[in-house]
Amino acid sequence: MTPPPSRGRRRADGSATPARGLPRRGAVRRAQAITTYGVGSLIAVEQESFIVSGIDSAEEYWPRDEAPVIHEPRLARVLGVRRFRLPPASGDASRDGVRVRRFPLWHHCPECHALDHVRKFNSPPGRNECAECSEPLVPSRFVVACEDGHLADFPYWKWLHRGRRGDGRAGFCGGRMTLASSGRTSSLRSVVLSCSCGVPEVSMEGSFRSGALKDLNIRCDGKRPWLRDAPDLPCSRTPRTLQRGSSSVWQPVLRSALSIPPWSDTRAHALDKHWDKLRTCSSLTEVEIHLKYIFDGTPPPVTPEEVMTLLAAMGAEDTTGDDNPDVDQEQRYRALRDLEYARLCEGHAEGSDHRTEQFVCEPPTGDAKPLTGLGLAIPMLVKKLREVRALKAFTRVIDPETSSEGHEAELSLTPTDWLPAMEVHGEGVFLRLDEDRIDAWAEQPAVAERVERIRQRHQRVLTERASDPTRVPVSPATPRMALLHTFAHVMIDGWSLDSGYPSASLRERIYSGDDMAGVLIYTATSDSAGSLGGLVAQGETDRLAQAVRSAVHRAEWCSADPLCVETETSGAGGTNLAACHACVMLPETSCEYNNGLLDRALLVGTPEDPSIGFFSHLLTR
Repeated sequence: MTPPPSRGRRRADGSATPARGLPRRGAVRRAQAITTYGVGSLIAVEQESFIVSGIDSAEEYWPRDEAPVIHEPRLARVLGVRRFRLPPASGDASRDGVRVRRFPLWHHCPECHALDHVRKFNSPPGRNECAECSEPLVPSRFVVACEDGHLADFPYWKWLHRGRRGDGRAGFCGGRMTLASSGRTSSLRSVVLSCSCGVPEVSMEGSFRSGALKDLNIRCDGKRPWLRDAPDLPCSRTPRTLQRGSSSVWQPVLRSALSIPPWSDTRAHALDKHWDKLRTCSSLTEVEIHLKYIFDGTPPPVTPEEVMTLLAAMGAEDTTGDDNPDVDQEQRYRALRDLEYARLCEGHAEGSDHRTEQFVCEPPTGDAKPLTGLGLAIPMLVKKLREVRALKAFTRVIDPETSSEGHEAELSLTPTDWLPAMEVHGEGVFLRLDEDRIDAWAEQPAVAERVERIRQRHQRVLTERASDPTRVPVSPATPRMALLHTFAHVMIDGWSLDSGYPSASLRERIYSGDDMAGVLIYTATSDSAGSLGGLVAQGETDRLAQAVRSAVHRAEWCSADPLCVETETSGAGGTNLAACHACVMLPETSCEYNNGLLDRALLVGTPEDPSIGFFSHLLTR
């Protein structure tokens, strides 16, 4: 990572020259630049703190020569971009890197306790230290953010000089502020602000209350420090005080897609820049003419017949219509999942093109008899898969899974035709529940009543956090979805003991709908370590039957029972019932719904009513 370049140098065409030789501030892995330290996030490097810059000018802030293009046309169409790019690599081999800007700007000196804007300390060039004490400055421990993603320094002056008129600048009152710790306790009460103007000192206690800043008439200024020259936006949200290193300061909004046939064949990537022309072709002859022009007479990597197949798939996949204003992005994203489910059910055998094929999905070769009576359909072994994860936006304060698009903060000041992304390779097992059995189970009044409680609480959270009251997202909580989600969690927990992968390396992909009842449990990493065969081996029928029975038996009892199974509400926002970290909750990297919409009783029942458990017939009570 490097700080932003100076603004002086320009090429003849007006674009900025790529800066070289800028000081490096640290290094992160490429995957972290999407999932942990993406655009708009805060990153601590030694004793300094920075915010990752936006992607407005790729030549300045996201160097194109170090950001290779990623091909995934299905996901690109859904997100309204033309391509994706990998983050620049870190390390000695990288000439440049992702740019960062210093934030927060308020610092204090641990020696003289002075608290001020970083520029007021008159630090020597290239060093961040107090000119009087020669001590390294400490970035502000506190920041303020709102639900629309705006971020600013904590208003120390207003917090200390409460009730006094002023513009909030240090020195407006004629004094200089200091920040010190009394050392009596480790709480905020011991963090004390004072000013030489004589105003009574104030501690930071109470600053994290939801209405603390509103009570002092402190409003959100609509600042976006990750975007260069971004104007302040009008904002009616109430700002919240957050710890600089809190996960609430930045949470990514990720969208992902599996590469499925025919797009999973890497030979099709050579046509990525030419689809606008190829889509105008209506016959095989026109395709042949375009291919000769594109490849200038050299043999193309794909045949005209294969191009026609890709064009047909492109038209078939666009079931929602790109030009239909009534179809939002989330509906297109769900349609993309429908296509994945159909392909996972259909399978794709490994053929002669296995070296260029990125998706191999086959049923197990063993006898299906061990699965009899479990309530499962024949599984599919996904021996090879590729997933593209794109950073669409990010949120602050609130969880992106319970927010609407109005709360998403943008990655750039002006629209771009690309998004940061990463591609991962791995393996997995696709499990399906018996459709007839799950329908009969979901019709039980007791099952419907439990899931309705979850749905109402989740819908209330979505309504409270909706940016537009007329477009509140609909909760996905249904008996089928809650069952699949909880089932995926207990299977991941069990397979983490047998497959060689820890639970944090396994992920779920839920396929729930009127005609869908499946879950893909897979591992995907940025190297070949995610496809060693350990997880696929667990999908063989004899091992799978044993794993399902073992997982259900483990879910029957929790070390927190009877409190866990009898609870009326649990989880963030009360969106869980019988679920806790001692039984079915997983690391957040593994779960699509942030450990929400879970209920262990849907698997095994309750002591009072075992029949509500879909797998209760596997238990001996």
